[in-house]
Amino acid sequence: MHPIIDIHCHTAGIGSGNSGCFISPELRKSWKYRVYLSSFGVQEHELLHHGDKLVLERLSASLTASGKVDMAVVLAMDGALDSQGELDQSCTEMYIPNDFLAESVKQHPNLRFGASINPYRRDALELLDKAVEAGAVLMKWLPSIQHIDLADKRLVPFYQRMQQYGLPLLTHTGDEASFTYARNELGDPHRLRLALEQGITVIAAHAAANGRNEGEHNFSRFLRLCDLHPNLHADISALTQINRPGQLRRLIQQHHLHGRLHYGTDMPLTNTPLVSPLGHLTRLAPWTVARLLAIKNPWDRDVALKKALGVPEEVFTNPARLLRI
Repeated sequence: MHPIIDIHCHTAGIGSGNSGCFISPELRKSWKYRVYLSSFGVQEHELLHHGDKLVLERLSASLTASGKVDMAVVLAMDGALDSQGELDQSCTEMYIPNDFLAESVKQHPNLRFGASINPYRRDALELLDKAVEAGAVLMKWLPSIQHIDLADKRLVPFYQRMQQYGLPLLTHTGDEASFTYARNELGDPHRLRLALEQGITVIAAHAAANGRNEGEHNFSRFLRLCDLHPNLHADISALTQINRPGQLRRLIQQHHLHGRLHYGTDMPLTNTPLVSPLGHLTRLAPWTVARLLAIKNPWDRDVALKKALGVPEEVFTNPARLLRI
């Protein structure tokens, strides 16, 4: 029996405890910052006192209490770079360094390390070697925030090294609205073609379920690419949000893709009203919604909601097969 692994789980940090984490002043002033911290079950004064590792402790404890989900891949987040290929904090919304995360998850058997390396870094290949050695199970990009053009042929050496390691790429597709600014053209699924042609297993986060490029819905562009590249996968994270009506249903109607869909939460968004069962009253019976609302553990509630909405069993165990955990 394969374990159930959340392939898309975030953490946060403000630099406390010498973590090296960073949140931009703009995001820190935003209402979103307070919502995110609350969703993680922490307050800023606790991070200042205990350090940024506290978020991972809370994640692990919540996961331990889950009766459904066994493990979560926690994602680092590299930033945008300057012209010298170095981190540019003035253009970076959030930064979660690999070193901090790789070391911290070692303290929690139910957490795994998802690396993030901006491939435009001058030492990107060396950092990739180091991340794999530290136990990275995938690479995570958020192109519209990190300013990564996946179609840029300068990335080929990085792709080739990833392919040698058999390291999957989990990359955001579609529009991005969690930050104060995003270059959404970089979330066009057609930009994935170069990585796919290099033999990388690409996991399109959120299955390009929202937004448009070149006058066409991103989801249509994603589906057409799936037909051409069997190494294109997707995760189902965030697709139960009330601001994404019908997106999960459209995806699971693609029965031929079920073996390439992966369970993910986009934690901590599951702890916000955006992912309430109340947002699905038109699809679920009132007594089902009441049963879901009574589930206190966020992972257990998320699994139950997605199953109630028709997500097939194999999607929950696909990440364990892909990541060989």
